[in-house]
Amino acid sequence: MTMQSYLAEFIPEHKDEILDKWMKSMKEKGGAPFHFDEGVVFEKTSRDFVEVILARLTKSNHEYEKQLGEFSERIVTLGWPLTFATTGIQILGDIVYNLMMNHNPDAVFEKHREFWEIFREWTNAVQNEFVNAYTTIWEKTISLQQSALKELSAPLIPVFDKIAVLPLVGTIDSERARQIMENLLYGIVKNKSEVVLIDITGVPVVDTVVAHHLIQAANAVRLVGSRCMLVGIRAEIAHTLTNLGIKLNHITTTSTLQRGIEQALEMTGRKIVEWEG
Repeated sequence: MTMQSYLAEFIPEHKDEILDKWMKSMKEKGGAPFHFDEGVVFEKTSRDFVEVILARLTKSNHEYEKQLGEFSERIVTLGWPLTFATTGIQILGDIVYNLMMNHNPDAVFEKHREFWEIFREWTNAVQNEFVNAYTTIWEKTISLQQSALKELSAPLIPVFDKIAVLPLVGTIDSERARQIMENLLYGIVKNKSEVVLIDITGVPVVDTVVAHHLIQAANAVRLVGSRCMLVGIRAEIAHTLTNLGIKLNHITTTSTLQRGIEQALEMTGRKIVEWEG
């Protein structure tokens, strides 16, 4: 019997013992995500983790890769770090080696060199494949999240015929400014907006860089034939812009969105009136 065949038989035979020792060792490591209680999620994930590693020895490449991919996707979804896998593989290797030494030390000593070559190849391969699978799924997840955030980052919302509002919330950096510009111009054309109100009520800080991005956006709106208003100019923002020497003379500004909508209606030949029934 070759050492690889011996490993492939020994490990499944002692799987429950290996799993118990492994779970105990992982909990003793401490730190996230190794601080779980005796929960169903941790126990099932631990069992599946050991199954995946054993599959590298006992199943076909296709079955193993499918099992590895599904498991990697699960731990990414759970938010567990890559160290869960890398640390777990190292601990599992130590447990298997010690068990084999306890159960059949002669077999290990007799083919010591062959054992270490097979053993090291097995653990190294599993670790590398886990890292690759985890990284691929993590990058895919991040890419999907970024796409979703891009769509939600700055939607142009039609509020009246020919009038739309672009509400901005949070910090505006160069990447987000680019996304805002894309959404803004696309929305103007799609909604046939004549007046666009950029609402910065939810922007905590307006410095030189942010002001530059806002001025660029306003200029872009004018270039596509629409008019732009900057609304939500709080007193502290007005003070900051004045101190920085930033002039917004060519942009209509108001302190609130309500006033901005009233002016936008006037620009399009309408107004809000009280109706007495």
